[in-house]
Amino acid sequence: MTTFSLYYHPLYSDGLDRTARFPVDRYRLLAEKISLLNSENNIRITEPRLATRDELLLVHEESFIDRFIEGNLSEKEVRRIGLKPWKPEIVPRTLRLVGGALDGLDELLNGAVLAGNMAGGTHHAFKSEGAGYCIFNDLAVAAEVALQKENIDRILILDLDVHQGDGTADIFAGDDRVITVSLHGQNNFPFRKKTSDLDHGFKDGTEDEEYLPVLDSVLEQLEGEHFDLIFFQAGVDGLASDALGLLNLSRAGMSKRNQRVFDWRRKMGKGMLIFMGGGYAKPIEDTVNVFADLYMMAAQEVIQNNK
Repeated sequence: MTTFSLYYHPLYSDGLDRTARFPVDRYRLLAEKISLLNSENNIRITEPRLATRDELLLVHEESFIDRFIEGNLSEKEVRRIGLKPWKPEIVPRTLRLVGGALDGLDELLNGAVLAGNMAGGTHHAFKSEGAGYCIFNDLAVAAEVALQKENIDRILILDLDVHQGDGTADIFAGDDRVITVSLHGQNNFPFRKKTSDLDHGFKDGTEDEEYLPVLDSVLEQLEGEHFDLIFFQAGVDGLASDALGLLNLSRAGMSKRNQRVFDWRRKMGKGMLIFMGGGYAKPIEDTVNVFADLYMMAAQEVIQNNK
């Protein structure tokens, strides 16, 4: 396969209320940006399917799933998730967001080296509740679906979002089938951290020169682990202009981060699924540009792999 498969649906933006305290337009703006950059058609954008209830049940409690789908979560549960006020479209949006991850997973299981979703990385969602803009944990659901396959025994979740992947760490605590790794801001949300298999917390104001050697060391350490697939939570909220990030990484530093991860993936010879993760820059165009860099780099990685 010589194109990079990227999943996107207009509901990623349109399923959220425009008055929500969240950069609702970033998905639409990113899709438009990639369409402009994708003149050689190295990225194939496809609409994702809806995740099924049975797939969600592999991770989440039945009552939580059904109450969300039926619009019966309590005000406290909705407040913890955020994204208020909710529209009815938040339900199909959420199911397509998880479906995009599962469609990308199917690409890997059918031989692709890289695939991605233009949303998701919802790592703050727990088994029985959502939090921090996350409703269902797409990383966890995709991992459980993958682990049902005969040739998949272990998944590595590499979470480079500036916020710790606490929901993912909690879901897979003590589960040797999934390696959870989180490099995040030590003083950022969530303020009560969970314990991943490998955590590193950066101090406020961390710059490229401090961040990248730590990433190199972590990737080197992971070379000694066995795993069959890599899930890359590629949040860009460590960017200096991010309103929620507290780190001081540059656009060039983010590209170096991504290239290190892609080079390491190639060295390990494993398929990688990219989850978009967070990004809340002011202006939001900074976030959009860095995510566009990520996906264009992924497309080039696919091309290089096929040479």
